Amino acid sequence: MHFNVGAGTKGERREFKRRNLFGRFIMNLVSCALPVALVTLSLMRFPFTIATTILAFVIGVLVPIFARATNSLERFAPDFSTNTAILWQPPTMSLPKSLWIYKRLPPQPFLASVISNAIAIASLQDRGIPKPSTNDFFIWSPPDSCGVRHSIFSIMPAKTEISYCSPNQSLSTDYVPNDETVKKRAFDLASQLGLGARWLIPQNIFCSSNSPGYDGKTTNGCCARGIFLSRNLDGVAFYSNGGVDEADGFSVEFGSHCQVRAFSLVWPNLERSQNCKTASPQEIIYCLRERRFIVIPNPDEETYFERLKNLSKAKTFTITKITPLYGEGVFGEASTNDIPPKFIVPFAEIEAVASFGSNNSTVKLISPVLSSEIARLIGKK
Repeated sequence: MHFNVGAGTKGERREFKRRNLFGRFIMNLVSCALPVALVTLSLMRFPFTIATTILAFVIGVLVPIFARATNSLERFAPDFSTNTAILWQPPTMSLPKSLWIYKRLPPQPFLASVISNAIAIASLQDRGIPKPSTNDFFIWSPPDSCGVRHSIFSIMPAKTEISYCSPNQSLSTDYVPNDETVKKRAFDLASQLGLGARWLIPQNIFCSSNSPGYDGKTTNGCCARGIFLSRNLDGVAFYSNGGVDEADGFSVEFGSHCQVRAFSLVWPNLERSQNCKTASPQEIIYCLRERRFIVIPNPDEETYFERLKNLSKAKTFTITKITPLYGEGVFGEASTNDIPPKFIVPFAEIEAVASFGSNNSTVKLISPVLSSEIARLIGKK
């Protein structure tokens, strides 16, 4: 798993969002081998993170500083007092009784029809259509003023990924497609890449916006809309960062006049590996007590660790919603050498309310969702 850190300029922030995906970022974040620091990142538009509609992940970036550390999960979780009551509110049917862990199979070349259609969607037919291969393939932009070229189209069979990002994206807010059009068009394009509707779960529409007044526009600032069609594994979706994503599935962003500004197709060959019992409310509450989870940073948050300390003082911490999701890799372990993880493992996104008596605070966090995973992580203490 990997993630890149954006710097201060708009171009650098856009590049970060193109590269970063929440699922892999989370797995790095919860890696027991990596201590991290909080770096502020303000977001604009995407390929690879939100804009106006989704505030799923406009956050500071947690980056690795040292190669070795212990108990790093505890760095991202409040240390609740024994007097803090952790309460469970979701219905008992919020989680299935069991979930599958999936195993990644050896990659295969993409079909010729998928490759040619992907090139057509990117309007790059004049650059040639590669034959199916196990080798990576890239189409590069012309050199910029500094002589640097950027990959605008890539096929990476080892990662089972095809991605595109237009080098000439219009920031016009005119004739940006509405939600209904975005969803319909996304499913149409997905079908051209061999993905039937039954294999996909549509996630929230996201909106990319330019800064007020940028490019002479002072309207609502929405210069593109997109959607992530998550891969459907037994009715459970993959976590998306709220933009054109590298999570399993198909994500796409449309600009003015429905121009395809960016897309990403990730579809590894998977097989069921192990059917595991999901954790009980008591096990998940115990997992929170043992600090084997991570609080998700708020948008543009600069005082993340200070907030964790304040959350430790909560009188009650009430879990209000829990959603099973899939992500690449084993919770609490980091992959190495940028090699795709061997397993696809479910985890839980939890919404909670921390009460301090005079005021409340909403919190989002992720935790293991399998009983065996909680036992494994707590056993590491």
